[in-house]
Amino acid sequence: MPVEAPIRRVIARAYTIPTDAPEADGTFSWTKTTIVVVEIEAAGTTGLGYSYTDAAAVSLLAGTLRDAIAGQDAMDPSGITRRLERAVRNVGRSGLAATAISAVDAALWDLKARLLGLPLAQLLGVRRNVVPIYGSGGFTSYDDARLCGQLADWVGHDGCRAVKMKVGSQPDDDPRRMELARRAIGDAELFVDANGALTVKQAIAFGRIAAAVGVTWFEEPVSSDDLRGLCAVRTHLPAPMELAAGEYAFTIDDVRRTLETGAVDVQQVDVTRVGGISGFLAAATLCDAFHTDLSGHCAPALHLHAACAAPRFRHLEWFHDHVRIERMLFDGAPVPSDGVIAPDFSRPGHGLAFRAADAAPFLVRQ
Repeated sequence: MPVEAPIRRVIARAYTIPTDAPEADGTFSWTKTTIVVVEIEAAGTTGLGYSYTDAAAVSLLAGTLRDAIAGQDAMDPSGITRRLERAVRNVGRSGLAATAISAVDAALWDLKARLLGLPLAQLLGVRRNVVPIYGSGGFTSYDDARLCGQLADWVGHDGCRAVKMKVGSQPDDDPRRMELARRAIGDAELFVDANGALTVKQAIAFGRIAAAVGVTWFEEPVSSDDLRGLCAVRTHLPAPMELAAGEYAFTIDDVRRTLETGAVDVQQVDVTRVGGISGFLAAATLCDAFHTDLSGHCAPALHLHAACAAPRFRHLEWFHDHVRIERMLFDGAPVPSDGVIAPDFSRPGHGLAFRAADAAPFLVRQ
């Protein structure tokens, strides 16, 4: 078949933005976040994608992946993504390669939609016009005032019906922190995320304590690599508490194994890790087949249009770090209203425009 819109140019740059305060969860702490931005040009139009990953992804994008993209048809995003997955066979598809491919795939779908003059959600197939969000942060490094203020602001200002806090750094203090959070958010749902910090027995005991303050969502109580452990915890969680995991799924097979094992009540997927828009929609189809709700992990501006197209989609994580960065660097970043965000259907593609001048002070690799 003739190539309708051959890809002429691929540019990748990494930017590192300091956090507005030290942040930590059950297994990690950080003071900065790196975003790798990819721009792909074909037929005089540019598509934009990005991933929250290490700056080392730029080297892969500038070499192996760019060579595999050059001259390919921009009207075939999924086909190009399969080509990229083959290109990294001997490197390994998971981890860094997956995040780089995810950024490319997002840029390709944005490019195709722009070439067609369509909002991306319309190209993918609109199932909903708005996407529910839940506020996410509540880091274990926060003092009580910052924890409660942040959670309460998501409920009172943004209208979120649910908020999530981190647990696991100091499990003995978490019951007190959860009590404070409950008082701060009133009747809103309270979610907790241990980031794999606990053992199976610790997680089961913690779930019972969390139930007493009305926690309804327990995320990654044990490592997502421990599917048997997740199953054991899920079996013992008191109803109506649900177990969620999946943010570290880098391939569709990772998602399939989690669902086949029955390890989760809600499957999480991250568009910046699982293979971009193509991988996210494939995961959404799997969730539909397994009668399991899907929740988007982080990067809300990039998830938005795909979330409008996904079946059985529950909600999207309004993650503090990424919301802040997307507002800093992109025109068209969504703004919450009454606990939901919505695409701007007057803008083609995913509706985001990169503010390169604003990002320039944070450039670390190109």
